[in-house]
Amino acid sequence: MQQKIGSISLVVRDYDEAIAWYTEKLPFSLVDDVPMGPGKRWVTIAPPGGGAGLVLGKATTPEQEQAIGNQTGGRVFLFLHSDDFWRDYRDMKARGVTFTEEPREEPYGTVVVFKDLYGNLWDLLQLKS
Repeated sequence: MQQKIGSISLVVRDYDEAIAWYTEKLPFSLVDDVPMGPGKRWVTIAPPGGGAGLVLGKATTPEQEQAIGNQTGGRVFLFLHSDDFWRDYRDMKARGVTFTEEPREEPYGTVVVFKDLYGNLWDLLQLKS
């Protein structure tokens, strides 16, 4: 048997503002943007190099709106792996990404926490080989 996580759903306030942030602040690409009926789109973005993409789902209920920016109760939600931590850190910082701490060395690699446009916490991470 072979399985993998194909996509992860991320609740957003607005499709276009989320697409803009992820493709301008991070080096993500827009993979899909397909109309699905009134007010609904199938929007997928992905980082360079493959891996699981993010399906951007526009919040349509009060419960979903409450989850925007806090999908994991304040824990780091997503882990963006890098093959060159310092290159990506400097690039993201220059593009205005908000970091919540200074980069640090851990037994598993170099890491720093950043926030996306809604406040979801991410790790930028280069694993030790």
